[in-house]
Amino acid sequence: MHRDNQSGTSEFLLLWISESPKEQQILFWMFLSMYLVTVVGNVLIILAIASDSRLHTPMYVFLANLSFTDLFFVTNTIPKTLVNLQSQNKAISYVGCLTQLYFLVSLVTLDNFILATMAYDRYVAICRPLHYVTAMSPGLCILLLTLCWALSVLYGLFLTLLMTRVTFCSSQKIHYIFCEMYVLLRLACSNTQIIHVVLITSGCFIFFTPLGIMIMSYVWIVRAILQIPSASSKYKAFSTCASHLAVVSLFYGTLGMVYLQPLKTYSMKDSVATVMYAVVTPMMNPFIYSLRNKDMHGALRRLFLGKAFQRLT
Repeated sequence: MHRDNQSGTSEFLLLWISESPKEQQILFWMFLSMYLVTVVGNVLIILAIASDSRLHTPMYVFLANLSFTDLFFVTNTIPKTLVNLQSQNKAISYVGCLTQLYFLVSLVTLDNFILATMAYDRYVAICRPLHYVTAMSPGLCILLLTLCWALSVLYGLFLTLLMTRVTFCSSQKIHYIFCEMYVLLRLACSNTQIIHVVLITSGCFIFFTPLGIMIMSYVWIVRAILQIPSASSKYKAFSTCASHLAVVSLFYGTLGMVYLQPLKTYSMKDSVATVMYAVVTPMMNPFIYSLRNKDMHGALRRLFLGKAFQRLT
């Protein structure tokens, strides 16, 4: 179980809420259903946007990236959870655990940055509509997405490298559905105070800066909408932001429940909130963005009709 290196352990045991076979079967089918719905929903969003030239606009390009991030996020965690629920062997290797942690941190960060970029896009569309084409040019969109991806990859790598300095020599049981930073730090037997401070400081900057951008964007958006004389025009303007606001509220609400607390208070009760942001949020995003979006309805309809026509011919 141990190896002669700095980590002090070769594997961890992922033990979640219940060890009852009956309850594990229920959890297995629940997670499998949610995973399949998430995969199908996000793949359809990506295919609809890619196949319809009408949706080759900044807002939908950002949405396609968000769907890809959510798809990759659940694929990083849920398949291993499903295997553990069906298997007697709950082990995950040290390297596998850190790999899962790296993608977890990178993809949550990327989700955060993309949501901020989408908020800025809505600000330009509503507050500066005459300048939208030039202000959100293809070159700028590519630059924003490149920055989002690059910063997320580097931040995930930074925190993962920090975790390689931690020594794990106590209990190797992780009562969680995946390898998560706070949970791993609680298993450490080395001094993690510096890492904890770095984690909190960098996390506040990485997450509250985009949140500040979103808040400022919506302050200006609300001011602009209130100045519109027509009630129907106000509703139309607000409806273009409603989906984004719903996703942001769900994302930050569940994320805040888990991470806005001291490390020593982090416990099993936070598993529910973790499932919310790790599984429910990626599953709900496609429905939120397509439920009342006529452009997405049209693109999905053309996508299905096109596939049906190809089969007939």
